[in-house]
Amino acid sequence: MTTTIIVAIVAVVVALLIAVPVTCKVAVNNKIQKDAEIVGTAEDKARSIIDEALKTAETKKREALLEVKEESLRTKNELEKETKERRNELQKYENRVLAKESAVDKKADAVEKREAECTARAAEVQKKEKRVEELEQKGVQELERVSGLTSEQAKEELLRSVEDDVKVDVARLYRELESRAKEEAGKKAKEYVVNAIQKCAVDHVAETTISVVQLPSDEMKGRIIGREGRNIRTLETLTGVDLIIDDTPEAVVLSAFDPIRREVARVALEKLIVDGRIHPARIEEMVEKAQREVEAQIREDGENAAMDVGVHGIHPELLKLLGRMKFRSSYGQNALRHSIEVAQLSGMLAGEVGVDVRMAKRAGLLHDIGKSIDHEVEGSHIQIGVDLCKKYKESQIVINTVASHHGDCEPESLIACIVQAADAISAARPGARRETLETYTNRLKQLEDITNQFKGVDKSFAIQAGREIRVMVVPEHVNDADMVLLARDIAKQIEAELEYPGQIKVNVIRESRAIDYAK
Repeated sequence: MTTTIIVAIVAVVVALLIAVPVTCKVAVNNKIQKDAEIVGTAEDKARSIIDEALKTAETKKREALLEVKEESLRTKNELEKETKERRNELQKYENRVLAKESAVDKKADAVEKREAECTARAAEVQKKEKRVEELEQKGVQELERVSGLTSEQAKEELLRSVEDDVKVDVARLYRELESRAKEEAGKKAKEYVVNAIQKCAVDHVAETTISVVQLPSDEMKGRIIGREGRNIRTLETLTGVDLIIDDTPEAVVLSAFDPIRREVARVALEKLIVDGRIHPARIEEMVEKAQREVEAQIREDGENAAMDVGVHGIHPELLKLLGRMKFRSSYGQNALRHSIEVAQLSGMLAGEVGVDVRMAKRAGLLHDIGKSIDHEVEGSHIQIGVDLCKKYKESQIVINTVASHHGDCEPESLIACIVQAADAISAARPGARRETLETYTNRLKQLEDITNQFKGVDKSFAIQAGREIRVMVVPEHVNDADMVLLARDIAKQIEAELEYPGQIKVNVIRESRAIDYAK
């Protein structure tokens, strides 16, 4: 039984072993057949796609070739059209050039003909010139023979006669022009100046080098001197001022050339007198206080001066320097008052002639600004003033006015000329300035020396305090026509060499006398 089962199992196993490979082989064969069918179908599709792609590519190629051919044809047509236009233009230019060449050839022929004619005429003119020179030479020789003078002598005689005639005509014309100008300009100038002076009234006070301090009693003199003179020595040392205590009742004299120091000493002394406590420590305290007060007063005086004139925008340092001019004098005339007067006169004259009134006032107020520190800085007050105006950024008109108000350089504007006139008016007003006897006599002598150096002058006399110079000439050497020119030359020489206020009249006198006696 067991054997039968085992045989049966073995038989089943053998059957399975035989059936499985046969089944697998059949399945493999079926799959291979299916894959072959799929591959065949794919190859057919691939062949059809390739054929279609080839056909499409061929079609695109033909279209591209057609487009290229059309583009090349269009480009070719455009180039041919442009070439044709260029050829037409070149043809036109060529025709023009040919026409111009023809015209140039014609002109060249005409120029050659004219050149030939000019050459012929030049030869003919040279012949004529040579003939004229010969005739002129013969004429000159004949004239010399007839007149008994050589050509040089005749020329000198002719020039001499012409010179005399021209001199007479020039003198007559100069006199006429001068009289006409004086009539017209003099009337206007006098009117302007008189109006300006009438409108500007400024006090004139002679400045000195001393100040007088009034005392409540003579007993105060001893207290000012102090024990063994210590108080007066302290005050003189701190202020740099000399105190003169003499027999003058109830007064002390302060003497110094520096007016600011003198003012400081005066203020300090008055404060000490009021306070009553006079000793070295108190003196030092009062002097310092007086210095501060004087500095503040200087600044205030500068500001008040600018405000009175109506000038604004001046640098504070210039205002301070302007205030210092209150303690500066020139020929006895206060420099600050003189500057204010010049500014007012300049503004009035500027209004009359129609220029900038504010600028004229500004230039007039600052024209002498250099005098505020000319005792501290080297150089003339003109150069110092120019440097100060440049330093504090004043306008070119003001700088030129400061530089030219005494004639050291040429004025560049009408305002500079106006300030010159206003400066002369302010200085020449009666009582404005005082002169020392030495300066006065020197100016008179210089006037006479200048006039005596001219040819034909016999004597000269300076009269009317140097405001007129009378010149006596030799009648045989100076005729009536020469007198006019001589007076003008003398006036120019005086203007160039002298400095003077106002104007100087030059009076040339020519007198001929014939004297005889009846017996």
